[in-house]
Amino acid sequence: MSKKLVIINGHPNQDSFNSGLASSYRAGAEKSGATIQEIKIAELNFNPNLEFGYQKRTTLEPDLVEAWDKILWADHLVWIHPVWWGGYPAIMKGFIDRLFLPGMAFQYRENSLWWDKLLKGKTAHIITTMDQPSWYYWLIYGRPSVNQLKKTTLEFCGVSPVKVTYIGPLKTFSPTQRAKWLKKIELIGQKLR
Repeated sequence: MSKKLVIINGHPNQDSFNSGLASSYRAGAEKSGATIQEIKIAELNFNPNLEFGYQKRTTLEPDLVEAWDKILWADHLVWIHPVWWGGYPAIMKGFIDRLFLPGMAFQYRENSLWWDKLLKGKTAHIITTMDQPSWYYWLIYGRPSVNQLKKTTLEFCGVSPVKVTYIGPLKTFSPTQRAKWLKKIELIGQKLR
């Protein structure tokens, strides 16, 4: 049985290198026989603001309903995004705020600090680009975007394991280096990691 995966592109610019990485991952995954769907967050029509927090549920727009159906369908979630100001783009944060909700991605237990993880059984891979070396991002800043997405979102909701690939410093990459990374991501996709 082929693996079901969804590639989630969190870059607002669909002409970005991140989009090229998403295409490369898809090409590799197709060679492995995976069944693939995509979510290009920037192309979705939705309000990224969680207006009422968790006090009152905001009705999900059709694009968010479709995106959530893809996430529930998938065995493996591939998140591709840039690091901006130590985090990921605002549109991606809004996407997560609006979808990873109590009763959907997790559920708090009554009169308890504990919660149920509703996305158990899924795995993920984060592919993130940055304009600094990955060791610097980890050592000096503590890799905040990875902590937020991997630990306090995906693992919080039961997704495990979550692998991470860092690509940087992107601003100094030559066309040859970019081409090598596109090929490397295609091979990662082929192995479904």
